[in-house]
Amino acid sequence: MAKFVFVYHGGGKPSSPEEGEKVMAAWMAWYGTMGDAVVDPGAPVGMSKTVSASGVADDGGANPTSGYTIVNAADMDAAVAMAQGCPILDGGQGTVEVAEAMEM
Repeated sequence: MAKFVFVYHGGGKPSSPEEGEKVMAAWMAWYGTMGDAVVDPGAPVGMSKTVSASGVADDGGANPTSGYTIVNAADMDAAVAMAQGCPILDGGQGTVEVAEAMEM
């Protein structure tokens, strides 16, 4: 079983505590569908800095990361199938980038 990182882009902060509870319930339900495959449910992240050889940019890059999750899956296709149920995709709010964490 390989590990895969789901990197979230987009989405937004809930506009009220009630909406926040609804959003959290959707994420918890999604995690529940994946069961033990969820290695680390992750967390939202703040604005990043991009470090390059020419310096540091404060803009978060071209497509800023908004969070992450780490899962176990048999292969990329299985990981993508899991990611397709992510609540961030509801209503076109955001995207999920799926990448295998390579063993070293």
